[in-house]
Amino acid sequence: MHVVMFGDQHVESLGGAQVSMRLQRRFLEKAGHTVTLVAPALHGARARSVAWDAAYLDTPSVPITPDREYSMTLPGSRTDRWVDRGLAGRPPVDVVHVQADFWGAFTGHRFAARHALPVVHTMHNRVDVGIEATAPFPTTTLRALNAWERRSLGSSSPGSDGWAFLRRMAERSDAVTAPSTHFACRLEAHGVVPGSGSRVDVIWNGIDDGLLDETLRQAQGPDGSPEARAPGAPRLVWLGRMSPEKRLLPFLEAVAASGATVDVEVIGGGGQLTEARRLVERGAGAASVVFAGRMPYADTLRRIAAADAVVQTSIGFETQGMTIFEAASLGTPAIVSDPDLAAELGSGFWAVGGGVDAAPASADASVAALAETIRRAAADIVSGDAVTPDPTIRERFRQSSRTAAMVEVYDRVRA
Repeated sequence: MHVVMFGDQHVESLGGAQVSMRLQRRFLEKAGHTVTLVAPALHGARARSVAWDAAYLDTPSVPITPDREYSMTLPGSRTDRWVDRGLAGRPPVDVVHVQADFWGAFTGHRFAARHALPVVHTMHNRVDVGIEATAPFPTTTLRALNAWERRSLGSSSPGSDGWAFLRRMAERSDAVTAPSTHFACRLEAHGVVPGSGSRVDVIWNGIDDGLLDETLRQAQGPDGSPEARAPGAPRLVWLGRMSPEKRLLPFLEAVAASGATVDVEVIGGGGQLTEARRLVERGAGAASVVFAGRMPYADTLRRIAAADAVVQTSIGFETQGMTIFEAASLGTPAIVSDPDLAAELGSGFWAVGGGVDAAPASADASVAALAETIRRAAADIVSGDAVTPDPTIRERFRQSSRTAAMVEVYDRVRA
């Protein structure tokens, strides 16, 4: 079958959804399917570094961030004609898979409606929380987004909050998927369900089977068993985009306040890098903090495998929390701030405001609670009593299994 995926950002730009779409494309092609990826064209250095790929249909765009990493395509009749021309010479489309929230979603739904094609919409983001964390006037921004959506999709559905925004796109979809059980439940509770009224399908974003196996192999000793922990201070890894909703700065404050002798590696980049460096320069307590910058995905997985714990600090924002699942697949436990993510993980974590493998009923966003959890995790690691991740996650998180589950959804909507 030919699956056309629509994204808000080009899959070669930074971001969890983009990584997931690249991986989905590769495993669908391995299974014999054809994939076209429709997204705004790249700009700047990133555009010059990406090789031409027949699967990419890049729509005309303008950069929207100072570093030119991200761009926007204005949805409308001109973009519609561009997409139609670009797909005209390709095999007939069987399924439209929207993996976007804004302009990419509008363009994808418009394309599906024009050609009477079934739509699967994967909800990657909590729009309400994301706007609240990043927009200076979130209520006004949401009203404007809802008005833009109604105009682009020709909808008269009421509401101007984040859930109303998502509901309109779900109503136009034959299936809605979510990358976690907790997010699926939240979507359903707010009426974000397919037009057919069926439930939201839970399909995790996965990890590359081959890369997982190779990383595990590299982490083994000569006899094939997992290498013993190297001596030294507990090694903690924080990774992600350095923006307010990810809560890097409270984490660094908690590291200093904990008084724990730990080695911290911060992987990633973003707008808060300078502020984070200044915070560490003012004092990190007994900890050592290193900013490793952005690095290739395979290298990141190796750092996760070598760490004693991965630290997850966002609250209410993540719809899956990829890093802690990657860590669990590699046998690395996690310090988890979000109770929903902890519950999804099942075991192998220290919960902030909770216990070992016990998620609290509500989140504790205080620096003091995070500092206490860092102290507790460091002590357990040093004493040899670190928690162990659920061993079944490794197989359930493989992309091959996730692709098989998504193909079942494709077949269902086609029928």
